Amino acid sequence: MTAALTAVIGCGKNQPPGPTYPSALHTLAVPDFDKRTLAGSKLDTKSLRGQVMVVKFFAEWCAPCKVTLPAAEQLHSKYDDVTFVGISLDERQADAAALVQRFGLSFPVIIDRSHALQGRFRVTELPMTFVVDGQGVVQWIAGPGHSEEELERAILAYR
Repeated sequence: MTAALTAVIGCGKNQPPGPTYPSALHTLAVPDFDKRTLAGSKLDTKSLRGQVMVVKFFAEWCAPCKVTLPAAEQLHSKYDDVTFVGISLDERQADAAALVQRFGLSFPVIIDRSHALQGRFRVTELPMTFVVDGQGVVQWIAGPGHSEEELERAILAYR
């Protein structure tokens, strides 16, 4: 009976977490963008196909973002085969740059002053995090309150 129950329910440990935030983007192609980073380099998401990508929306005024940004940096340092992209919704470049410095973010950060990317990704709350598989499909979305462990499970499921 236990084997049958396990077969029906599944083990759970190796399964990726489901999206923790409802989004119309789940299982759709990630919105592509070609933007300059805070550091001045160009970032084109089309060139990132073939690798897992984590897209993290945040802002200086967002208290929960200040909890999830250090975790994102830790995972970025741990998984060098996964591309992390930060998207700041701050109006001022100085605010975004201060967050990058404060948390030692080593992944590229783009400022979305016009909120065009916020609209394309349908971001309604902060922080929001998207895990995109190597084929460019959004596989996992998390809103406020997700944990580092949940994000890491999603990364491992799709890398």
